[in-house]
Amino acid sequence: MGGTAKVRQKKSIALAVASSGIAATLLDGGRTAHSAFKLPLDLSRQESPSCNISKASAKAKVLQRCKLIIWDEATMSHKRAFEALDRTLKFLHNNDKLMGGVTVVLSGDFRQTLPVITRGTRADEVNACIKASQLWQQTKRLSLSTNIRVQLHGGESAGQFANQLLQVGNGQILPSSDDQIKLPFGQMIETENDLIMKVFPNFAQHFTSTAWLCERAILAPKNEAVNNINQKLLDAQPGRCRQEVEQWFAVEVHWIQDNVYRCLQYPT
Repeated sequence: MGGTAKVRQKKSIALAVASSGIAATLLDGGRTAHSAFKLPLDLSRQESPSCNISKASAKAKVLQRCKLIIWDEATMSHKRAFEALDRTLKFLHNNDKLMGGVTVVLSGDFRQTLPVITRGTRADEVNACIKASQLWQQTKRLSLSTNIRVQLHGGESAGQFANQLLQVGNGQILPSSDDQIKLPFGQMIETENDLIMKVFPNFAQHFTSTAWLCERAILAPKNEAVNNINQKLLDAQPGRCRQEVEQWFAVEVHWIQDNVYRCLQYPT
């Protein structure tokens, strides 16, 4: 049972947030930190920011009753986001302890994406990390020792791949002159079409099966590559393509079904 589940089982409030929308969708009831805590949009321009939460608001009541906050991918967030939350929790709880006495668990890996600073240098990114905040000295650091994914998957290949990723993150695999990393382990596919055939074999026969489609996916770093692969898969479907034009109009709605309302609540 996870930390939030244990706290909620005791009828207390536990919040799960993440620095990015994608990470938030993986959490039970998760939201982005900016949405959950009403953080300022441009933290880099404010010296002493705080959350936009009044003491009489409903969100303030939730934070006053909150016993645990879990913040995933925290290493992606600007240090002033944590400082803003610290000031706000101290104010709402009337408590000068760190985070107003609320237990806050931060998870992340500094070898991955750091805070993004517009037109900033590497030094600007490092200075924006939580490690550069005065709060860092008051935290207790814990390191995970077991790769659960490797443990569940089993096999020598899974362990080798995990070690390879750690070597890349630690800078132990140096790039060549053309800034490419040579992977000592793993499968390399020469063309995009070969990749599609590997992940979606016999696509024309299986594309109507939702279960089959949900078992496979191709990840890409840029939308351009994603759109190109999607278009190739669409072209591989049998039948003729038909394009329909739609127009959307804003209308006044006085009521909305609860299940429809929930579908509209994206965790950002």
